[in-house]
Amino acid sequence: MAINEERPEEEKKSISFVEQIVEKDLEEGKNAGRIQTRFPPEPNGYLHIGHAKAICMDFGVADNYNGVCNLRFDDTNPSKENTEYVENILNDIQWLGFKWGNIYYASDYFEKLWEFAVWMIKNGHAYIDEQTAEQIAEQKGTPTTPGVASPYRDRPVEESLELFNKMNTPEAVEGSMVLRAKIDMANANMHFRDPIIYRIIQIPHHRTGTKWHAYPMYDFAHGQSDFFEGVTHSICTLEFVPHRPLYDLFIDYLKEMRGETENLHDFRPRQIEFNRLNLTYTVMSKRKLHTLVDEHLVAGWDDPRMPTLCGMRRRGYSPESIRNFIKSIGYTKFDALNDMALLEAAVREDLNKKALRVSAVLNPVKLVITNYPDNQTEEMEAINNPEDETAGTHTITFSKNLWIERDDFMEDAPKKFFRMTPGKEVRLKNAYIVMCTGCTKDENGNIIEIQAEYDPISKSGMEGANRKVKGTLHWVSADHCHKAQVRVYDRLFEVENPSADERDFRELLNPESLKTIDNCYVENYAAERKPGEYLQFQRIGYFMADLDSTADNLVFNKTVGLKDAWAKQKK
Repeated sequence: MAINEERPEEEKKSISFVEQIVEKDLEEGKNAGRIQTRFPPEPNGYLHIGHAKAICMDFGVADNYNGVCNLRFDDTNPSKENTEYVENILNDIQWLGFKWGNIYYASDYFEKLWEFAVWMIKNGHAYIDEQTAEQIAEQKGTPTTPGVASPYRDRPVEESLELFNKMNTPEAVEGSMVLRAKIDMANANMHFRDPIIYRIIQIPHHRTGTKWHAYPMYDFAHGQSDFFEGVTHSICTLEFVPHRPLYDLFIDYLKEMRGETENLHDFRPRQIEFNRLNLTYTVMSKRKLHTLVDEHLVAGWDDPRMPTLCGMRRRGYSPESIRNFIKSIGYTKFDALNDMALLEAAVREDLNKKALRVSAVLNPVKLVITNYPDNQTEEMEAINNPEDETAGTHTITFSKNLWIERDDFMEDAPKKFFRMTPGKEVRLKNAYIVMCTGCTKDENGNIIEIQAEYDPISKSGMEGANRKVKGTLHWVSADHCHKAQVRVYDRLFEVENPSADERDFRELLNPESLKTIDNCYVENYAAERKPGEYLQFQRIGYFMADLDSTADNLVFNKTVGLKDAWAKQKK
């Protein structure tokens, strides 16, 4: 048995309801004490944070109970699938920090599924229907009124078998016929009203090419694939609750076909459903995400505003922060809308531990230290991360001419303004204490330069550094820095829950979701950082070099601010 007997009682109480079910099955000796899960993405798009929740559950259960989690691509619809999506799904799972046991494809089972469908026809459980999709839909009825039987429902077995074979030919016309399971047209569960289990698709498959022309529907392929692979717990989201009886029925039929009816309730997958992950100010619908990409409403699947894992990775989110966020919201049987602020808090908390501290000025104004020697420079020591003693230090060049943030200066400042203003001292981080002596304006009254004098004995470690100064400003040397572009991201949609809004979701897009700031300045050390390295621009927020960034054209993405900006937006 895979349960850890040493698990503390309090920890045991905190496990999810899914894990409670798994533990009960283990205690009862089901599946010979074996645990096997799977993550089954359809390769028709990129993974988003909603998929990450499923990944954490599927792989987490396997890890916690000494089982295995396999990866299976549910590739039953060649009209939407391709290898690009397969490769990116593999990359995203690895980035999240998980390892699969084996890789399978639903297409691996096309022969077995075909044989199973033939068995169902021969045993009176399926028939060929030549009605249109519209006619079939009309006959389904409603949850409170029974459906109407197809005129082909009692078609002779041999006739259905012959037509089923015709479905799998190059000459078969899409939509001309389907294979339906023969179950119960009056069942309260609409999924039991003779569901379609095979349809014709005349598009080459990304793995099988033109071998097949008829393809199984998801409900027919999914549970059976679980069964063929030996999955013990098929964990999915709540929308599959009404599908579960059909899932179980098809596995009953499979076990009957294999002569395993004496052991009907063991050695079979058990479907368990949990709530989906929904985030404020974004959408998780793969169809809508496709539209955003296809209509160039965003810059691609990895646009940092997208909820895709590759978008979040490009923006600078860490895999640990995503996993921690998912752990914090937990798994329930009720759908909820999760606050984006909670995700950003998890990102902020994790990056605080690992991000390199660097200096950058986004809205620069010149600061001249008037009493500093003209041609002198100093290398000031800067701590890479105060939260991590092993992170070490780097040096930043100090000189007479500096850039500081324009918002850090005010000519006529209120009493509680503790940044730079004439006649008051501030500390320049990692450098000296300076006193502002004045400023220079252009003909329109805009400040173009600030002047200050430094105290030569106020550098860190010197006697003069110990006096109390309320304000500390970051800076970069004007002659020892690099120009950069900074991309600042806001919420993708203007409404909190765009999925619940009746308007076309395109109308709900936030026109201010991307702000590009040119003519920023970063210290030399920051300019050398690559995509994938977590940075904190001191006093501003967390950033990461973008994939577009080059040595000659630096581009940084703002990951998240130092403080929660969402609460302010909600007021």
